[in-house]
Amino acid sequence: MTSAALLLAADQKSAEVTDWAARIGWVVGLGLFVALVYWLMREGWKWRGTLQGDLPELPTAPDEPGEAKLTMSGRYHGSTTAGQWLDRIVAHGLGTRSRAELTLTDAGLDVVRPGATDFFIPADALREAVLGKGIAGKVLTEGGLLLVTWAHGDRLIDSGFRSDHAAEHTEWVEAINSMIKKTETQTETEGAR
Repeated sequence: MTSAALLLAADQKSAEVTDWAARIGWVVGLGLFVALVYWLMREGWKWRGTLQGDLPELPTAPDEPGEAKLTMSGRYHGSTTAGQWLDRIVAHGLGTRSRAELTLTDAGLDVVRPGATDFFIPADALREAVLGKGIAGKVLTEGGLLLVTWAHGDRLIDSGFRSDHAAEHTEWVEAINSMIKKTETQTETEGAR
């Protein structure tokens, strides 16, 4: 570039804003639009909870759950209707993502969630554990999510957990599924008597 072109470029300035009222109006309008969208999303979440109001209260852990078979620290990513990974369940705090401490005992699966509602899945309510890659609003790599299917009331629910150490997931799947088989065998034996 020549020195004349550099001087010409240095002298160029953007036009000054002369219509402040219009600019402020656009900013306020955009802010109100964002607030409206947020409010509508919140109302939709509350409405979903109302529609799921027939879901019974979540079970709590027994006073003496027994010795821990496995423990895991990680995240709880939510619960959905079993087999429908986009149908999030929000009733009773099941839609709230949080940190989670899981403990598997002979009595069942205890889910302790700091800052959210704790719940307990009794051993006879457990149906299946698999490795998955997604649950409502969260998609991970294949096998990155521990999905536990359990019965609550008249519904089957999938709950998604991710350990801080993903290598633990396989051990959890094996332990839960063997516990389910053991419970089924005991039920069949008792029914045959």
